[in-house]
Amino acid sequence: MTHLECSLCSRRYSAAQIVNLCECGGPLLVRYDLASARQSWSREWIASGPSSMWRYAPVLPVSKPASMISLGEGWTPLIHAQGFARACGAQSLWVKDEGLNSTGSFKARGLSCCLSMCHELGVKKIAIGSAGNAASAAAAYAAAAGIEAHIFMPKDVPQANYIECKSYGAKVTLVDGLISDCGRIVVERKEAEGWFEVNTLKEPYRIEGKKTMGYEVAEQFRWTLPDAILYPTGGGVGLIGMWKSFDEMEQLGWIDSKRPKMIVVQAEGCAPVVRAFEKGAERSEFWQNAATISSGLRVPKPLGDFLILRAVGESSGTCIAIGDREALEAGVEASRLDGVFPAPEGAACFAAVRRLLKTGFLKPQERIVIYNTGTGLKYLEAYSTLFPRTADSETDKLGGLITPR
Repeated sequence: MTHLECSLCSRRYSAAQIVNLCECGGPLLVRYDLASARQSWSREWIASGPSSMWRYAPVLPVSKPASMISLGEGWTPLIHAQGFARACGAQSLWVKDEGLNSTGSFKARGLSCCLSMCHELGVKKIAIGSAGNAASAAAAYAAAAGIEAHIFMPKDVPQANYIECKSYGAKVTLVDGLISDCGRIVVERKEAEGWFEVNTLKEPYRIEGKKTMGYEVAEQFRWTLPDAILYPTGGGVGLIGMWKSFDEMEQLGWIDSKRPKMIVVQAEGCAPVVRAFEKGAERSEFWQNAATISSGLRVPKPLGDFLILRAVGESSGTCIAIGDREALEAGVEASRLDGVFPAPEGAACFAAVRRLLKTGFLKPQERIVIYNTGTGLKYLEAYSTLFPRTADSETDKLGGLITPR
């Protein structure tokens, strides 16, 4: 890491600074000396590295190996979804299954990198407003790093996220509101409490962990890129990070294929980026009364909306909104046909593939990758609407003898 650079005004900051946003309010991005890296680092050496995202350590910001806080995140499987492909008319459909990360979602990548940098820079307390999975990952990696974690989540988050955070020893506050309300509480209290804010894109390190999804898909396809990537977009940091990784790999001389069409998938009940795309706007507007069972997509206004829309435009991609029922049913179909149990966010991408093949935006012969950002096991409340189960007596209660009475 050489320096931090504002994504809006290009102002530079020292790599050693503990800083959130730029003075202008823009998100900061980590920059590297890629010309030097190209001379001293070869992609052929990566296979001998760890089977985790840290195989790409030279393009991650942590400078000291002892600072790396790892629970085995990254290097997730790329699964050939042949069953769903046949059902929807695709010839080459793949799933990057992020549900197999530690803490069950892609958020492990970003929080591993972020908490590693917090450890390296001497941060003692972190705070985050989260829709659920980022909170779980923050709590886990903070516990591993010995850093105090303060978590603010909507009171209706999936039970799995709440229990995880409490189990990891985080200080949890449930908020009557959305992720935007949780994030505002962190901003209002961080100075007085001495917290380092790790809300989405409010620091430069989570994006670095998430960008490794781009490095991995290129390596798993033998240093070529797919024709299209469908990404479930709440805050959109994973998509922004992958777009950054493609730029870095081009500068390293590792890829020369055309970049994929980046396809934003949101929920019909919260689709600020889709609406902005349809209007041809550079920024989104706050989505009022956001409502969806895909908790990770319930982000009324992403801070990095302009970076998301820029990547979609530069890649000739598109944005699409999917209804909750359609997403869940597609998720069950993917489970039945290919043995992948996606989070509702990832399930929405399966539904989107089918729609975009029907409209002709996606071609049957194209190599298409869906990013399933989490395991469906963390969303049993959502999927239970398709598979209702009732108890006839005390002994038949869900969970049997361990069910609280």
